[in-house]
Amino acid sequence: MARATACRSLGIALALALATAACGRDGGDSAPPERGDRAVARVDGRTIWTSDVKREAVAQGLIGAGEPLDPSSDLFRQMMDEVIDQKLLAAEATRRKLDKDPLAQRRLDAARDRVLGDMLVERTVSDAVTESNIRGLYEEQQKLARRSEEIRARQIVVATAADAEQVRKLLGTGASFEALAMERSRDAATRFNGGDLGYFTTDIMPEAYEAALKDAKKGQLIGPIPVEGGFALVRVEDVREEQPIPLDAARPQIVRFLTYDRIRDLLEKLRAKAKVEALIKPEAGAKKPTPPADAPKAPPAAQPQTPAAKGARS
Repeated sequence: MARATACRSLGIALALALATAACGRDGGDSAPPERGDRAVARVDGRTIWTSDVKREAVAQGLIGAGEPLDPSSDLFRQMMDEVIDQKLLAAEATRRKLDKDPLAQRRLDAARDRVLGDMLVERTVSDAVTESNIRGLYEEQQKLARRSEEIRARQIVVATAADAEQVRKLLGTGASFEALAMERSRDAATRFNGGDLGYFTTDIMPEAYEAALKDAKKGQLIGPIPVEGGFALVRVEDVREEQPIPLDAARPQIVRFLTYDRIRDLLEKLRAKAKVEALIKPEAGAKKPTPPADAPKAPPAAQPQTPAAKGARS
């Protein structure tokens, strides 16, 4: 609720800014501001376009920047009513000369700075985050990535070493590993898929598994291995070179990295050219600001993949 209120306040400030700017225009809003734009309402002769309504929905976090908004939907009607209200409030504020108040001028200037800054960032990012750049960074990082061997295996976890030996004997007589896993395994995570662990590199496994599977060969039955909850018999299904993360899976992280990288580069250049003076000094012992938690430190394709990511592959 607080976020929505803040967004509405910003929307009103922007509407005020637009209203102020409009005072010098002679109804120059008859042409669509964007290709394919459609007029959906008029307030005292001023046109409201579908793009205005979508922008309000994005500002309130109700849709993403690139998501469509159906003009026949209830959400569109709600957002259009809010844009109309903003236009009316802005016009009345101008009539009362609130836009001449020094505090209002500062807030309008701040809103203008924010809008122009956001537009510059959007344009800068759109130039950087292209399909060509995404693929280029992905391919570059794949060349640099170090790949180790990965294993696909199945397991049956039982309570005691004696139980494991009994299962081993049954396997020796031709019993199905998958059926025995479903019937006897104590591991709830893998029991009902025939004990399948998927593909993994041994370094992400518990120590006992890592040691036992270090030089494993395809088709080998290993164990019993002492593990949490008992003893495991592990059958190696396949051994192969570690597979790269697919481009589609890496894309969101690459886009985020390119975005941060380009914005950081832009700000560094602007600060280098500008004369910036801090008029207050940091307090003694104050901590330096840290980057956002989701700010990528390096191109994601070059980073070690997590156990969760590996387990998702097959």
